[in-house]
Amino acid sequence: MSIIDMHTHIWGGRYEQHSRDLITNCERYGIAKVIVSGIARQYPDESEIAEHNRDVVRFKREHPDIAEGYVYVNPRHANAVDVLRRGIEEDGMVGMKLWIATYCDDPLVYPLVERCIEYDVPVLLHAFRKTVRQLPDETTGVHVANLARRYPQAKLIMAHLGGNAYHGVKAVRDCPNVWADFSGSLFGREDIDYAVEQLGSDRILFGSDMPGCSFLTNYAQVQEANLTPQQREDIYRNNALKLFKLSA
Repeated sequence: MSIIDMHTHIWGGRYEQHSRDLITNCERYGIAKVIVSGIARQYPDESEIAEHNRDVVRFKREHPDIAEGYVYVNPRHANAVDVLRRGIEEDGMVGMKLWIATYCDDPLVYPLVERCIEYDVPVLLHAFRKTVRQLPDETTGVHVANLARRYPQAKLIMAHLGGNAYHGVKAVRDCPNVWADFSGSLFGREDIDYAVEQLGSDRILFGSDMPGCSFLTNYAQVQEANLTPQQREDIYRNNALKLFKLSA
């Protein structure tokens, strides 16, 4: 079964190592496609954002059959909308990535989400609920739900099941425009079962958070979960094909 890994990274300053790791894993594990974003610092400046996006464009250019990309945007920057426009219109990115520079329901994010609705592309949102060491401006499932209700036409992806499935998934289960990935090697199969029970298997996406996290651990979570063969195929591949409008 071919897999689409919709949550991978090339971390800033590590292009050679991380691009090599991603390609090696694609060959080793039969991954058909990876969707990549570049990140490094919580509050990147404009030059860092440009560097991260150049890395993704380079990776796409060097591996066009395997790689797609998110345009990474810092909503605090005055040029954020133009960065998004360039990424989608000129660089062929298939979505927008927001990390931890702002809560995802901050008004600074609104113009970006509105443009993503116009482009009809998904928004990948880092979301992580922590008991200790919650970062300032770090989105949780509650923030994702707030944004989803404000923009019901937006296609939003809550990453990492919100960091705590029983917090994040519960927050967004009544928001049909929110999908979730379980990237990060943080969960057991019971968390996948819970997410499918609450959201339906058609709103779950396969992501690994490679190269910093293990592809195999995330793969095993789906293999062990209480899923039908069709549900596994949807999570591994079909849901991403539909959401990102990718060719098979």
